[in-house]
Amino acid sequence: MMNNNINKQSLHSRGMIAVLSAQFLSALADNALLFAAIALLLSNSAPSWQIPMLQEFFVVAFILLAPFVGPFADGFPKGRVMLISNMLKFIGASTMLLGLNPLLSYGLVGLGAAAYSPAKYGILSELVSDKDLVKANGMMEGSTIVAILLGAVAGGMLAGNSVNLALITVCSCYLAAAFANTLIPRLPAFKQNQAFAFYTLVNNFILALKTLFANRDARLSLLGTSVFWGAGSTLRLLLVAWVPVALHITDLSMPANLSGAVAIGIAVGAAIAASTITLQKVQRVLPVGMMIGLLIIAFAQLSNLYLAIAFLIMIGAAGGFYVVPLNALLQERGHETVGAGNAVAVQNFFENCTMLTLVGIYVVMEKNGMPIVQIATIFGAVIFISISLIAGTRYFRK
Repeated sequence: MMNNNINKQSLHSRGMIAVLSAQFLSALADNALLFAAIALLLSNSAPSWQIPMLQEFFVVAFILLAPFVGPFADGFPKGRVMLISNMLKFIGASTMLLGLNPLLSYGLVGLGAAAYSPAKYGILSELVSDKDLVKANGMMEGSTIVAILLGAVAGGMLAGNSVNLALITVCSCYLAAAFANTLIPRLPAFKQNQAFAFYTLVNNFILALKTLFANRDARLSLLGTSVFWGAGSTLRLLLVAWVPVALHITDLSMPANLSGAVAIGIAVGAAIAASTITLQKVQRVLPVGMMIGLLIIAFAQLSNLYLAIAFLIMIGAAGGFYVVPLNALLQERGHETVGAGNAVAVQNFFENCTMLTLVGIYVVMEKNGMPIVQIATIFGAVIFISISLIAGTRYFRK
């Protein structure tokens, strides 16, 4: 317990460095793998609607396993949970390299990601003090965003030259992330005697969901982050179809690079939020969140590469500023009530239901031949209206 208290006093402890390193490598591989899978589908002449279906296969595991991954993260040392999760990701990427259908392989990676997420965020409240939690989230998001940037760019470049080389690189990153997980101090499990009976876990998940949703702050975070990550996942896939139409560039590395522009913006926004927003002032991020939808609507109409980059950076900055305090708020309220692991599992359930819905709507519009600019405009309007409704309930309802 003494080591745990020491860790709670420092943002630069061995545990935090190991967590950030593992997260960086794992997120790098996740984002490179997406573009490798897209390149594989394109090389196989798969229908265009199968590209957004990659995300659907990925998020199904988050939804189906939501009642179980939180207790799993809280029932064991979270560093070991992260290790197991990265090995599951490695297995999924390896099956893609060995010739399994990319949709199925990406779904296997989703299994590992579903188990990984509650542990990687839940461990922060065990490693740092409450006053440093927003800063720790900023560091985590910063590490993640740099990984998204490098992973998207590297994945697009490597897959453009050799899909197999891209997949080998991804597998190597997952193994390196697993090694970093072994360096995380073995902190006590949040719930030492966690029960794992199926019906008990489902009932406990429903109870945790109701408990969090009844809490004003937790409800804000659940709804707010869900819209953000649903928007982010859909926007990344939209870019793959938007770039050839709007910019007349057919190279797969360009959508990857533009995803990197969003990542740069998120890193900037996360850094500003970490230094200016406290949990007591979290509602100040809501007007900035509303701007995300308006910026997407404006972005959809562009045809100039440099303007597109500028708008994507702004979209990312607004998103980073918006989502980091909301994440920290949920971790704190979750740690106080149902456990950080359970809280993040509930959050993942909401976020991935939103992703499944938004990406599903995109797939339907794509299959029906709707122009991509129109799709992107509608998508931006949906985001603006959604966050506006969330902000309205926060400001006008107690």
